[in-house]
Amino acid sequence: QPSVAKNLVSLIRKLVPNKDEEGKQINAMIMGIPNVGKSTLFNALTTSKKAQAENFPFCTIDPNVGIVSVPDERLRKISTISKSLKTINAAITFVDIAGLVKGASKGEGLGNKFLSHIREVDTIIHLTRCFESAKIQNVNKDVDPIRDIEIVETEILLSDLESLQKKLEKN
Repeated sequence: QPSVAKNLVSLIRKLVPNKDEEGKQINAMIMGIPNVGKSTLFNALTTSKKAQAENFPFCTIDPNVGIVSVPDERLRKISTISKSLKTINAAITFVDIAGLVKGASKGEGLGNKFLSHIREVDTIIHLTRCFESAKIQNVNKDVDPIRDIEIVETEILLSDLESLQKKLEKN
């Protein structure tokens, strides 16, 4: 999976320019509705079994955090030429959160407490289920990727709106 992580970091670098050039890690949150494979993807990207990945909604209670070093052949060559004592590869921090359901911004499900974490990440990996399977539980009556994307995006927007309203009330 190092090549998957490397390709993902390359894509994130294009979306978040100069972030890693400042010496900071890139932070990416994996989100979607419950039971779409967020923890499975997290485990694959971090080559770990840190996240419990089970076939039931809300398996993830607390966020899972994993840091992946992304080796870069160009950096290795520069390090060799310059005889650097230490080479520090780019890194990406992945955060796996509980699934978001309709109403999360108002306290439904477990996702509302993680909506505030979105402001702390550089990019969001929005995972959506696009296949039918009787073996995988679904929180909705059917598989509908467009509806699921709209649920998550709406909850993010509602959470942002609530934050803005609170700031306006303070002023």
